[in-house]
Amino acid sequence: MPGSANLNIMMKAARKAGRSLVKDFREVENLQVSVKGAGDFVSRADLAAEKILKDELMGARPTYGWLAEEGGEEPGKDPTRRWIVDPLDGTTNFLHGLPHWAISIALEHKGEIVAGVVFDAAKDEMFYAEKGEGAWLNDSNRLRVSGRSRMIEAIFATGLPFGGRAELPETLKDLARLLPATAGVRRWGAASLDMAYVAAGRYEGFWERGLKPWDLAAGTIIVKEAGGLAQPIDPAGHILEDGAVICANEPIFNQFAKVIRQA
Repeated sequence: MPGSANLNIMMKAARKAGRSLVKDFREVENLQVSVKGAGDFVSRADLAAEKILKDELMGARPTYGWLAEEGGEEPGKDPTRRWIVDPLDGTTNFLHGLPHWAISIALEHKGEIVAGVVFDAAKDEMFYAEKGEGAWLNDSNRLRVSGRSRMIEAIFATGLPFGGRAELPETLKDLARLLPATAGVRRWGAASLDMAYVAAGRYEGFWERGLKPWDLAAGTIIVKEAGGLAQPIDPAGHILEDGAVICANEPIFNQFAKVIRQA
């Protein structure tokens, strides 16, 4: 699908950073790794990918703002637009040699996400969407959420809190209510890909708390443009500000949300 100039810039940047990450992934045992905090690692590959993305995105649109996992926030001359970037979602998978990680890029305009790219470089799968233009995989595959309507036939995804994070008790309660009513729950360790998989119909739904804007921004528009629903877990909240999201296909959303929102 031919996209806008901005979407093409995003996809080009993702592919360039992806090539760098794939090269480092092949040598993962030799990566120089530093510890940022409990269970939260940053690698030389992560930082190199963010530099590539920033050079490409800000080089093409120098007036836009910038928000990224490693580099923090920088206001732009254009206060209405900013890039929201995670150069390596699934860092722990990457460092353990597990080929399930992604680059996530979103464009925000006046507080609304209007375009998103999630690039799984290890599998060469580019998920992307623009407001009003649908969601797509690679060059021509239109994404549609699953049509399943029965919870017992549905697979869901989430993140399991690690390292003593505060979300663990609530998540364990979620699982106790959800698991008996479903076909299973998966924890693959990359929120952006979990949402992309909902958009592709591979999962029926996804929920997680304690996320950051760069984990969520691109995935939410991809889900919505694939015909799914994405809402804050707190109905009165805001997905990016709360860092808590629930998304699913429309037939299952209300049943799923009822279970998760009991917490």
